[in-house]
Amino acid sequence: MRLASLAMYTTSPPVAAATNALWNFLRDGLRQEGFADVPEALDAELPYNEAWLHPDLLLAQTCGYPYVRHLRGKVRLVATPAYSHAGCDGPNMCSFIIVRSGSEVRSLEDLRGARAAINDPGSNSGANLFRAAIAPIAGGRPFLSSVIATGGHRSSIDAVRTGEADVAAIDCITYGNVQRFDPQALSGIRVLSQTARGPGLPLITRANASDEEVAGLRRVLEKAVTDPALAETRATLSLTEFAVLSDADYEPLAEFEREADRLNYPAVA
Repeated sequence: MRLASLAMYTTSPPVAAATNALWNFLRDGLRQEGFADVPEALDAELPYNEAWLHPDLLLAQTCGYPYVRHLRGKVRLVATPAYSHAGCDGPNMCSFIIVRSGSEVRSLEDLRGARAAINDPGSNSGANLFRAAIAPIAGGRPFLSSVIATGGHRSSIDAVRTGEADVAAIDCITYGNVQRFDPQALSGIRVLSQTARGPGLPLITRANASDEEVAGLRRVLEKAVTDPALAETRATLSLTEFAVLSDADYEPLAEFEREADRLNYPAVA
């Protein structure tokens, strides 16, 4: 049996349910396309990052930064979801840099010496885009007084809201989902700034997938954004399209890292 994992945006229960409904549609469509061993349900046990290089991978979602750092040449790009959330522009997305509502911080420069929360050092939205925003003003020196890794954007929001941290960068899709389905989690939070945009989280398959298989995956994904039966699911996910991007389209995420290195700011610190 092949492996399917769509675990990147499943924190809010309505979004998790809609993701399962999306997979049910994709599953049936892939079987109609002649795909063999399509799993009945999404994998709920394997850590999402372990799915990316699984030899039986049919479909998974990764983050753009791990893609440009570690996965190029080891997986095939299938498509990139586009969302209607504020901060999104087609398949491109930004992060919102958040602080507490009562904070006196009014600019990125005011964050000097602040305590930061990041979801993961390997995250594009939580670390790479955040670093790109800070690097030009850091002067090649540590800019923040401390950095904690929370393990997830929702936990980073909580860290800022409760005062464990002063600032975090939250991807605009997670922020939009929380705003819609768990708005109390943003009580006492305000958006200070938004980062540069870059391509969002791509859907991938294994490196040895054939061109025919990738084309079949894309056909079924295209049906998922046009079929009237899936309208409610798309609305819950704020899903508008699946864009086919190339490896070159993801190069700006690697350039953010290179520019930070040139500015002697290699990590959020």
